[in-house]
This record gives sequence, C-alpha cells and structure tokens, in this order.
Amino acid sequence: MLIQIKDKIVSTQLFERKFVCDLNACKGACCIEGDAGAPLAFEEIDLLEDNLEHILPFMRQEGIAEVEKSGVFYMDVENEPVTTLVNEKECAFVYFDQAGISKCAVETAFNAGKINFQKPLSCHLYPIRIKEVDAVETLTYAIWPICAPACSCGESLDVPVFRFLKAPIIRAFGEDFFEEMAVTADALKNRKI
Repeated sequence: MLIQIKDKIVSTQLFERKFVCDLNACKGACCIEGDAGAPLAFEEIDLLEDNLEHILPFMRQEGIAEVEKSGVFYMDVENEPVTTLVNEKECAFVYFDQAGISKCAVETAFNAGKINFQKPLSCHLYPIRIKEVDAVETLTYAIWPICAPACSCGESLDVPVFRFLKAPIIRAFGEDFFEEMAVTADALKNRKI
C-alpha cells in the first residue's frame, strides 16, 4: 500500500518490513553485486570529483584504475548516473576489511574527517529507493535476496526499515519528515490508516 507523507508517496512496507544490516552475514554484498553502480544525484557526482584526492587513499588499486580510466560515474540503462564499477560488478569505491567485508572508501574518508560528504544518499538510504513518478518522489522498499540476513536480524530485533534508516532519512528529508513517519507507523500499528 502507498500513503502520502508530506509531499512524498511512501510504501507501507517501510513500516511493516523489518531490517537491520548484518555485515558479518552478508559481507556488504550490496556494494559488490547487482546490475549497475549505486544511483547518484548530479550534485553527488560533483562532490565525488571535488573530493576524489581525499577518497583515493582509501580505495583499492582496481577502483582507482577504473575511476582514472572512466571517471566516478557512468549512465546506466535508464540513463541515470551511477557509480563506476570494477569488472562490471563491484562499486569502484569499495575496499575490503580484514574480515572480507566490503566498506565504502567515501564513507571512510568522511569518518576520518577528510571530506564533508558521507556517501551517496542512495547507499545511505538502502534498502529504501527513491523514484520520481509524475514529479512526486516515491519511497519504496527494495527487496533483494542478498539482504535476507538483514531481514532476519531486523525481525529478531523488531526494527522496522524506517527506524533502522532514521539517520539517512533525516539527512535526506529532515527531522520533521522522520517524525511524521513515526506518527504514521503508530497509526498503521493501531490500524488508524
């Protein structure tokens, strides 16, 4: 079901589904699998390019080589900008920690205080996906089998998708929008919607 919150259309799955990333189980597979890079806003392309010299030290050699050859993004089959890939599979900004878990070089540079850009919003909001439909932003839940461990973890902890993603939702849409989502979640729980 879809409902309106402020000026956005929101899938009720964001309140009904449970989700908490379990990196020990999935190893960050969302950064290395799929049919395209991570969706980017055009402003994010500028941020990646402007901050690249501070991100490069955290990247793998393969990612650096691909970015030097192709740039930080390409246009996907829907003619939307997405992050460059290595071997048409892994995000160019991925590196692996000692446990083999994929990590984001952009976010690592941010956490190290080297840049002011945390990471692409599409990555931060995942598994929420934003699409514009008839000039209205629609927030939906992306179902992907590689996230089964996150769904199990979310179920065991009883954490709905929107609560797990509180920080990125506030980053994207503001505190008031998140509070409205919380009110909506309560109304749905009490079947007032």
